[in-house]
Amino acid sequence: MTHAPVADVVEYELLFDCVHCGLCLGACPTYVLTRAEMDSPRGRIYLMKSLAEGQLELDDDVTRHLDLCLGCRGCETACPSGVHYGRLIERARAYVESHARRGWRDRVIRFAIGKLFPYPWRLRICLAPLRLAERAGLRDRICRTLPSALRDWIELLPPLATAPAVLQANASGKGPSVAAHKGCGVQVVANSANVNSEALLAEAGYRTVSLRRTICCGALDMHGGNRDRALHFARANVIELQRSEASTIVSAASGCAAMIAEYGDLLKDDAELSAAAREVSAKVSDLSTLLLAAPQKPHREFRCSVTYHDSCHLAHGLGIREAPRRLLTSITGVRLIELAESDLCCGSAGSYNLTEPSMARALANRKVDRIEATGADFVVMGNPGCQFQIAAELKRRGSKTQAIHIADFVAMARGAG
Repeated sequence: MTHAPVADVVEYELLFDCVHCGLCLGACPTYVLTRAEMDSPRGRIYLMKSLAEGQLELDDDVTRHLDLCLGCRGCETACPSGVHYGRLIERARAYVESHARRGWRDRVIRFAIGKLFPYPWRLRICLAPLRLAERAGLRDRICRTLPSALRDWIELLPPLATAPAVLQANASGKGPSVAAHKGCGVQVVANSANVNSEALLAEAGYRTVSLRRTICCGALDMHGGNRDRALHFARANVIELQRSEASTIVSAASGCAAMIAEYGDLLKDDAELSAAAREVSAKVSDLSTLLLAAPQKPHREFRCSVTYHDSCHLAHGLGIREAPRRLLTSITGVRLIELAESDLCCGSAGSYNLTEPSMARALANRKVDRIEATGADFVVMGNPGCQFQIAAELKRRGSKTQAIHIADFVAMARGAG
């Protein structure tokens, strides 16, 4: 029996695309670990529907099952019915944030993430003491004195006083124009991926276009339930990206790229920006695709073995899987070893590893088990968040495998340093 919706929880009609076949179960990281139906996509869809129809109260258990979703969208790739699960969970999260009663610890964590992460200058100030401690050789010693939760968070951060080598770019090319959205947190803790992306594009003949300012893409807010601010960021980015007049848009953070690719849908009802948003979304590409489309130049041999982790929003959001692998194998001397469960989420998922550390750690363990089984020298990926999550677990194990962003890896192979 179908009930009429009584609460604005989700886009109600989208719920009925799900036929509850269960083909999504094996693609859902939380279900794979817990084997609980309500930690699966179809289980969460049932919860959303029941909330919308007033058949269920938003109690702690319901909130917990919805919170535990990573928003990885692996279920969308597996679904034969075309369920828009990402849109459903994002709207449901906005409802949860407006109506759920959270504990003080959870509120503090989410407040801090919301106030720091979208604003690079705030994040730089917050991390300045840690950067100074690292330069003095005291980072590890100080971390050992901190509470375990804070220590676990700091373990996720890469070295702040040193950075991977960057490729020295010549003048920007004269080919098609490309604007690189540099992300908010990425430019603070992983800017080498931005620098190397632009250098590689310039080397390939593209004309790189600098944005006047980088505005948070809105992904963290959209995934975390702050829909209003996410839409505010989306509008600001559409205006800035249109002003750049770039023919293509890329980002070293695949989550940012996937978010920008959704602006057309998110702003479809915006009278002033709907057309511009569609144009911006249609321009999104990725580094690997652009480099492969350019004339290839001979480069030095770089002998090593690599495995490739599919970042969730690159694989499931943008559907890009083969281009990064082809780019890696185009480098003379590189041997690619396929990774089991390569597209199962590593547990990073934006700020998920801060809000849900236990599940995030369990997923990191599962991911690194598969990585170590390959025996590869490097695990390469297209998203800094995945890189930090996997690198932290590799470091805890004392593994020889190095986690590295694909832009940094290709730059290293081509002689960065």
